[in-house]
Amino acid sequence: MLNIENENDMKRKHYKLYLDKIKSFIKDISDAIKGTEADYTSISLRKALILLSIPMVLEMSMESIFTIVDIYFVSKLGSDATSIVGLTESLLTLVYAFGIGFAISATAMVSRRIGEKKPRRAANAAFQAMLVAGVVAILISLTGIIFSDSLLRLMGASDTAISNHGGYTKLMLGGNLTIMFLFILNGIFRGAGDAAIALRVLCISNLINIVLDPLLIFGIGPFPELGVAGAAVATNIGRGTGVLIQLYTLFAGSSRIRLYLKDLKPDFKQIVSFIKLSSAGISQLIIGQTSWVVMVRIISEFGSLAVAGYTIGIRIIIFALLPSSGLSNAAATLVGQNLGANKPKQAEKSVWSTGIANAIFLGIIGLILIIWTEPVIRLLVQQPDVVGKSVECLRIVSIGFIAYGFGMVLVNSLNGAGDTITPMIINIFCFWLFEIPLAYLLAIKFGMKERGVYYAIVIAETAMTITAMIFFIRGKWKLKKI
Repeated sequence: MLNIENENDMKRKHYKLYLDKIKSFIKDISDAIKGTEADYTSISLRKALILLSIPMVLEMSMESIFTIVDIYFVSKLGSDATSIVGLTESLLTLVYAFGIGFAISATAMVSRRIGEKKPRRAANAAFQAMLVAGVVAILISLTGIIFSDSLLRLMGASDTAISNHGGYTKLMLGGNLTIMFLFILNGIFRGAGDAAIALRVLCISNLINIVLDPLLIFGIGPFPELGVAGAAVATNIGRGTGVLIQLYTLFAGSSRIRLYLKDLKPDFKQIVSFIKLSSAGISQLIIGQTSWVVMVRIISEFGSLAVAGYTIGIRIIIFALLPSSGLSNAAATLVGQNLGANKPKQAEKSVWSTGIANAIFLGIIGLILIIWTEPVIRLLVQQPDVVGKSVECLRIVSIGFIAYGFGMVLVNSLNGAGDTITPMIINIFCFWLFEIPLAYLLAIKFGMKERGVYYAIVIAETAMTITAMIFFIRGKWKLKKI
């Protein structure tokens, strides 16, 4: 009888322990979404990853929804309209390179200062980053407004497509300030450990875009019928609103990092330091992004239908990859803050744990996309010829998802440590010297057409992951001073 009571008592204790763990996990999720004042360098790695990664994963998913929504509505206007959106997105990858490059450096500098418990120096670094980003965005806007048609023609767009839908490109490039600031302000908040703010801002921005897109594209009710250009107007309004909320939060909100009016002055020493740190980060992204532009240029040799298929397929791929980018951003923040707190072993442990989790997550997503490729594609487009081309793109590129997942974490962690040179070298080798020649050979010389480009992407991204792992294991990133 006594043994039975003891056994029941043990079961109750195990049951209570199990419930407590579930309650703790639910509370961590709730805190992650609402925001928390936790010190990520002093709490458990599991808790830190939950608090940082959940809002960052959701944030990156929200970012990808902008293009998914645009493609969904624009695809109803035909393959020419869809191809213009795809070609414009390829051009915007250069804007993203600057925005993300600046954000990487802002995250590294802010997270290091926060780890050192120096919030005012973090705020100073944040403003200098915003100043540099603003100047670059204005220069890109002027270039985009003047030369957008020529850029589309260079990318292989037909004169008819440019004449009918070129306004979309002009508005998106001209309004790149909203993209640039959305990225860099989110990078600042991420570096401070305030990822929940970035998530809330993108939710609001996306809601505005989702509502305005059909109204402005098709001219519903009192709204003008702007066609493809309506998607650009809706996206810029949504992103612009998000930027205004970010700025308000940075100056008057309750975030971990706060700017005051007396902080609004140039600090040329900090600006030079930021530009030096950003230059390698931007270079690595431009190298990677220009390789995507060349990929599209090769695909355009096979017609608008091939480009439309690529556009749909790659949008779904980006949507699938961006949550994993959120996990890798969490690892970058943990690396920066732990190095600032002089805890390099904890920084390294966070990278391996996040990398394994990310590889498993993306492996599952990749398997789903390989098995149910066509039903996923048909969520965005119904034209049989476009569906067939999109299925081919999505199914092949998804093969490399496990490698992508681990590689993202490794590269972002090197950036988070302030070692932006190493990823730049990796990108030069894997993309310019390997991926582009391989894609050309497979697609043009070996007659595989667009399928050759997709296989080249998988092989090059896998090579990048292996190379990044070699550099990470060497450990020189732990000694980087910023």
